[in-house]
Amino acid sequence: MSSNTPVEDTIRAKVSLVCRCLVTFMLLTLQITAAFNPQTLEIYNDSHLHSHHKAMQGSTSSETHFRLVITSDAFDSKMQPARHRMVYALLRDEMAQDGGIHALQLRTLTPEEEQRQQKKRDEEARAKAEAAAAAEPET
Repeated sequence: MSSNTPVEDTIRAKVSLVCRCLVTFMLLTLQITAAFNPQTLEIYNDSHLHSHHKAMQGSTSSETHFRLVITSDAFDSKMQPARHRMVYALLRDEMAQDGGIHALQLRTLTPEEEQRQQKKRDEEARAKAEAAAAAEPET
């Protein structure tokens, strides 16, 4: 579709970029949800942090680097490498496409692991708050 002004061209380009971002995000969400039924799914697009890399020069895709946090019972009794292989196998086609996903950073947890980590964070925050309160001079 042709436009009449440079402003329209700019708007179309930005809308196209947003649509591509949403498509990749939704694709990841749908595939991971269907395969792993996650209790937690966090998807971060870190592509902007890598756009200056030599391998990304000339790339037409702004959807190349993702960080995923997935908590699922599907990971029970599996070591981290096996969990990562499960995710890579699921996203194989998206990673094989020219201009597709170039890199994934994965954090794969079982619900029990996530609970232990949350408990540890809560305890650390409580200890930090108590230490800060104890360090305040009495008035």
